[in-house]
Amino acid sequence: MHVPDGFLDAPTSVATGVIAVAGVAVALRGARRELDDRTAPLAGLVATFVFAGQMINFPVAGGTSGHLLGGVLAAVLAGPYTAVLCISVVLLVQALLMADGGITALGTNITLMALVGVVAGWLVFAGVRAVLPKRVSSIAPAAAIGALVSVPAAALAFTILFAIGGTAPVETDKVLGAMLAWHLVIGIGEAVITGLVVAAVAAARPDLVHGAKRVTAERSLEIRKASTA
Repeated sequence: MHVPDGFLDAPTSVATGVIAVAGVAVALRGARRELDDRTAPLAGLVATFVFAGQMINFPVAGGTSGHLLGGVLAAVLAGPYTAVLCISVVLLVQALLMADGGITALGTNITLMALVGVVAGWLVFAGVRAVLPKRVSSIAPAAAIGALVSVPAAALAFTILFAIGGTAPVETDKVLGAMLAWHLVIGIGEAVITGLVVAAVAAARPDLVHGAKRVTAERSLEIRKASTA
């Protein structure tokens, strides 16, 4: 999904750059409440995993490409604010060292993958988690559904940006069809990977999974009440 340099006009690129800076600034403040001595190393591992996953690109249309986003995986494991930072750092390294996405399009890519992808996926995850049984085993399927939705959500956001300031000679309806079709397939793959990774980590160390904190806290409270009864 990396948007290349020059694919959007200057005003649109500047606007997404401003949005990206504001989003990262908010994430920096929020991540202070999510990270501690135990979870900080996990955030680093998540960023490394996402970086490796995004190296697998699938050509889509009009010079764009699709790949795993990793935003929901990072959000469920390390927290949504930390996830925004993880994805942003990955995109920055890719743009500077690998020319993947381009410098002028960095704000656009952060907006799409680090903001839209993470926020949309996290909201879906939180909603699904709320209706599923309050068990650690419910975290993985909720994360998978959030991951599934996050990819086409980012693709839809890109199409909106393209309709506003796209410079390539491609009709918007064709871009929309190609982006949603391909990224729905990619979303299925991302859902499978996210669900498996979250399930593995939650089975081994549920206390390190940010998305499971509410469940583990309630379980600890029930154990304490039972022990004092």
